[in-house]
Amino acid sequence: MGTLLLLTLLYFLPAIVGHNKRDAVGIFVLNLLLGWTVIGWVIAMGWACSSAPRMPAIVVAGHGCYCPRCGTVSMYGARYCSACGRPV
Repeated sequence: MGTLLLLTLLYFLPAIVGHNKRDAVGIFVLNLLLGWTVIGWVIAMGWACSSAPRMPAIVVAGHGCYCPRCGTVSMYGARYCSACGRPV
């Protein structure tokens, strides 16, 4: 029984590694459908390791523009961030 659990965890290792990535559903589906082939498992593992992490959704209440690069709030209607100078 312990061996079966270990093999199941090893089979779904790409899905476990990529659970907090932006492409988590795609990684899981690829791992589920093609993980039984060695190349499918390797591709899913590579995708899980190289995928960018999920960006948190940030809601800014009130008047202002949120800069997605540095995280500061500038005045409403501003074209550039007051902290980093990048376009908002």
